[in-house]
Amino acid sequence: MGNKGLCGAPCFHFSECKIEKSRKWNAHIVLTYILSAAIVATLLVAFLCILKFRKHKVVNNSEVDQSGARWRRISYYEIQQATDRFNDGNLLGVGSFGRVYKGVLSYGTNVAVKVFNLGLEGAFRSFDAECEILRSVRHRNLTKIISSCSNMDFKALILSYMPNGSLERWLHSEHHGLSMIQRLNIMIDVAEAMDYLHNGGSVPIIHCDLKPSNILLDEDMVAHVTDFGIAKLLSGDDSITQTMNLATIGYMAPGEFLI
Repeated sequence: MGNKGLCGAPCFHFSECKIEKSRKWNAHIVLTYILSAAIVATLLVAFLCILKFRKHKVVNNSEVDQSGARWRRISYYEIQQATDRFNDGNLLGVGSFGRVYKGVLSYGTNVAVKVFNLGLEGAFRSFDAECEILRSVRHRNLTKIISSCSNMDFKALILSYMPNGSLERWLHSEHHGLSMIQRLNIMIDVAEAMDYLHNGGSVPIIHCDLKPSNILLDEDMVAHVTDFGIAKLLSGDDSITQTMNLATIGYMAPGEFLI
């Protein structure tokens, strides 16, 4: 008497016991949580497997690119069509050994076509140097070479197109400006590119002409070092002395061009 928590069979005038029902309800909740956790874990494992597969696929594609197996040969006629017969309206810039044009290949890819002026002294050597270096390096902060076109009368490199142009344009134009964060990011990008050239391969590479006009910015404002026409491979003891006086107009020490 007076024990309100007492329960039992209704025939004995006790209130109905709900312990068993409550246990069943708790078991149902536990089972639901277990199944939900199992589903989430399965989805997570599947996602990690897909991510690992895609990463492995990207690595394999990079290896194929380095071997040149998938490089597409581009003819002079295709370059001529892509640049609208080297129309001045597609001119991106003029360098020491030639001109750079924007081009659109037949399958819609935007490219930069660097056409060497073979009448200039050193143009053949510059073309050979860029081919030698760009075919053996791969880094997110270096300009990617897509293909080349070469014969006795015409030499050109087909490079990735950088929609935001050169760093020089952003530093010296009234219509463009860089925030401090963007400047720091560009300096880090260039420093990583230089570290890769100096220490990332079996033979150190010295750019010899690092300046704002030779740093290009992609659609995400990521910096890419370009123009390896006078770069040097330090494969011998006397190569260091050969780099001391190399540069073109506008060259500044790497740490100064963003100040």
